Amino acid sequence: MNAFQRIFDWKTYIFTVLAVISFSSFVAVLFGQTIPGIILTFFKVAGEYVILGTVLIFAFSWFLRVRPHNRPKSYRVVPIDALGEQSVIAEIRTEFKTHDVAWSFMKQYKKTYPLHNFALVSDVKDSEKPTIFKYI
Repeated sequence: MNAFQRIFDWKTYIFTVLAVISFSSFVAVLFGQTIPGIILTFFKVAGEYVILGTVLIFAFSWFLRVRPHNRPKSYRVVPIDALGEQSVIAEIRTEFKTHDVAWSFMKQYKKTYPLHNFALVSDVKDSEKPTIFKYI
């Protein structure tokens, strides 16, 4: 009876129950919090890098596209009459070195000669025709 009592000793089962409870809580924490937390953190950081990379690629491609590759050395203001033909107005200056000065003069000419339109053009080295930058 002593051996039979020893098999059903509550001290052994209490240790077993505590071991099972602690192992099950370990498994629950491992698969319920630790692993999902690591995976979610990884995908959160990876998502941030994907978004940042996309923004940088977009900004770089936009910068390459917007940047003028062949900057003109001179600009001309071409007066155009009401019929759409190029005309000559003897009193105005038509040759300019910078874009901003040419644009400023062209706006003033539009106020002075309201029946004419004006085009800001330049000869780019690679093209055969003059390039129109602005038209008012």
